[in-house]
Amino acid sequence: MKNKKISFVILFAITIIAFAFTKFPFQNGNDPWAEKQLMTPADLAKILNDSKSKQPIILSIGFGGGIKGSIEMGAAKEKEGIKNLKKELTKLPKDADIVIYCGCCPFEHCPNIRPAFQLLNEMKFTNHKLLNLSHNLKTDWIDKGYPDK
Repeated sequence: MKNKKISFVILFAITIIAFAFTKFPFQNGNDPWAEKQLMTPADLAKILNDSKSKQPIILSIGFGGGIKGSIEMGAAKEKEGIKNLKKELTKLPKDADIVIYCGCCPFEHCPNIRPAFQLLNEMKFTNHKLLNLSHNLKTDWIDKGYPDK
């Protein structure tokens, strides 16, 4: 009887852990970025609003963006978008301050951020960040009055 209770507790714990990993895939360690490579919208807005701050290269890798100073690459889930991104990145030094963003949909479902960030990693960039738009561009950037085009 005692072994059945222990087995049940272990099975229950495994089920809870498995559910957590499928419910929150962006936190499971499989993404191509580290936590320190996520930039908050407030931090980027502060930099953009400070003319004395070094301005990063901001690349929109979604279906169109609205962040002030961003360069449109096209959707990174598409071959053309990745091709455009790669072409732009070849012009930059490996230590360039780069921020990429999409904002098309909730962060964990975005089809564009992972291939774009993976490309930056593969090309050996050392100072690239992903703008942490956890909901979408409208909610996390535009509605907050941050600098837009």
